[in-house]
Amino acid sequence: MIRQFELVERVQAYDPDADEDVLNRAYVYGLKKHGNQLRASGDPYFSHPVEVAGILAEMRLDTASIVTGLLHDTLEDTDATRDEIAGMFGEDIARLVDGVTKLSRLEIQSESTKEAENLRKLVLAMSSDIRVLLVKLADRLHNMRTLHHIKEPARRRRIARETMDLYAPLASRIGMEKVKRELEELAFGELNPDGRTSVLARQGYLRERGDKLVPQIEVELVKTLKEGDLDAQVSGREKTPYSIWRKMQTKNVSFEQLADIMAFRIIVADVAQCYQALGLLHGKYQVLPQRFKDYISVPKPNGYRSLHTGVIGPLGQRIEIQIRTEDMQDQAERGVAAHWIYKQGGPSTDAPQYAWLRSLMDILDKAPNAEEFLEHTKLEMFQDQVFCFTPKGKLIALPRGATPIDFAYAVHSQVGDTCVGAKINGRMLPLRTQLSNGDQVDIITSKAQTPSPTWERFVVTGKAKAAIRRFIRTRQREQYIQLGKSLLDKAFHEEGYEVTEKGLDGVRINFKQASVDDLVATVGAGLVGAREVLTAVYPGLKQPRKGGADVVPISRARAKTGKSGEGARGGKPEDGKIAIRGLIPGMALHFARCCHPLPGDRIVGIITTGKGVTIHTIDCATLESFSEAPERWIDVGWDSANDGDGGVYTGRLKVTVANQPGSLSSLSTVIARHEGNISNLRIVNRSMDFFDMVIDVEVADVKHLADITAALRATPAINAVERARN
Repeated sequence: MIRQFELVERVQAYDPDADEDVLNRAYVYGLKKHGNQLRASGDPYFSHPVEVAGILAEMRLDTASIVTGLLHDTLEDTDATRDEIAGMFGEDIARLVDGVTKLSRLEIQSESTKEAENLRKLVLAMSSDIRVLLVKLADRLHNMRTLHHIKEPARRRRIARETMDLYAPLASRIGMEKVKRELEELAFGELNPDGRTSVLARQGYLRERGDKLVPQIEVELVKTLKEGDLDAQVSGREKTPYSIWRKMQTKNVSFEQLADIMAFRIIVADVAQCYQALGLLHGKYQVLPQRFKDYISVPKPNGYRSLHTGVIGPLGQRIEIQIRTEDMQDQAERGVAAHWIYKQGGPSTDAPQYAWLRSLMDILDKAPNAEEFLEHTKLEMFQDQVFCFTPKGKLIALPRGATPIDFAYAVHSQVGDTCVGAKINGRMLPLRTQLSNGDQVDIITSKAQTPSPTWERFVVTGKAKAAIRRFIRTRQREQYIQLGKSLLDKAFHEEGYEVTEKGLDGVRINFKQASVDDLVATVGAGLVGAREVLTAVYPGLKQPRKGGADVVPISRARAKTGKSGEGARGGKPEDGKIAIRGLIPGMALHFARCCHPLPGDRIVGIITTGKGVTIHTIDCATLESFSEAPERWIDVGWDSANDGDGGVYTGRLKVTVANQPGSLSSLSTVIARHEGNISNLRIVNRSMDFFDMVIDVEVADVKHLADITAALRATPAINAVERARN
């Protein structure tokens, strides 16, 4: 255990003005408070906070951070109070200690929820002071160094997995590569001991074959640089077992195929010499394709700068070379701690290198629960990055595989919400296009646009997913409330009653709902029947047969509407029918893919638990499968008040086309001339003379589809056309 005077000497070695008195008082206070407590190893518990303080001293942090390391467990594990710490050491230290206090007091059901809640609170704490994260990383690093003392294998694996999934990426995000590497190695040894052993064995075998390989390559690199009148420090090392293992997995290559098992670092005096060294090396050795990266011209978001290249080295070995200045090296190893800002004033997370933290805060604001926040945060932190530019030249870093929608949300949430298109390098391209390094992206917006539920299928950033899901939840709830009100109105009116907020408020507790809107939304979502609410409000009513008053048995529904509704205009819904116009498809309302109902069709709704209502045409064959569940049927209709609303609906046609040149062109021309749009086309049968196709056409209503059908039938190249019902 580090002794008191040793810790003070370590701090004063890099900060002669450090407050020796507060360091001594914190050491004595922590030692006294932890008393006879022991760790799993049998060592005095106070050895842990002292070692954490020692790690922070190695990072060369300020006195407040060192004191926080000494006291970080006192609030949780001793009788110390926040007020007591604030009185003895000041409010700044009390706030930091409170921010990094372990969260084991949380009464949480599962480990995954606990992990998510821990991260949520950590992000909140470090958003105001990044030192919270630095102390937490030092705490986790020492816990990982002593992980082997924990007896329960499951607990060791949980801690190691959390370290690999969260703390190592967080260390990387603030540029602390040295801490990140050690955390990954320690976690890797616990999570995959066999994999680590196999990599170490392979490294050992290669080392035996050429144990002087690294020194020899160092000498040759120095010689090459001196030939170009450049003095530089050259050092080589083998990559860590985990970094080798990860590249073997992600690139799906063998150990021998990796280009950078050995890495060499060249330190020069200034930026100009970085590029001079690069030119000398590329002039002497064969360059490996696509291995060059210029992080000096375009630094990583955490501030990392360096030139990376891969070459066939002096002895025929594939090697990686990093070229940087001394300042860049310090930044690469110590990250945010390399240029400490706390002596010049209060901490700030407004700098560009903390954009990722501000992004996490935005996700935190949009995620409905800790588990979803954890999911989005992992998305945000794990993937390799691509660097794109706005039209004004601002750099935007995104995960690999990101799309213009991700880019739009990275610029600003409002830009993402109103995105309607994107120009990539001056060309209009689909919103699902994956971006590449160096792309210039110009986002086109419209005030009338809102996020589409389909965007969630292809966006990759946590910020974009959280924003889209939040919009969907908000709009879907509005839709459920609207639909629920319609269902309740119908059920109550059939019995001669009016729906009142007072009546619903009196029975919401029966359904375990916090508000009237919550109750109405559950009715719209199909979780509670409208008839159930009616009988709860008026208990004297007779219970109807299964399904209640809002049931429309299949036989009666078809008898009322006739076999087919094709060609009928919507008009105003018949008495008792619920109007569905105004409900957005994909939220509380879904159009069945089996029959593709259109405005003007006779329709019926099927309540789907937790999803609202699915609309079918009345002659849809699928309805037979619901004949034994009449309680799920509701009578719905199109609302003529919203006719001509500009909505786009999908109609499906079966078309038989002559197998001759120009047939497909004739078909698409006819549809385009009648202002339809082909959204999907599938050939289902081929013969020598004819092709059978299924075509999805975007139209305004059933009359629009009928006009297109008639025009197609009049086209010589088309043999037959009919509306598809499945």
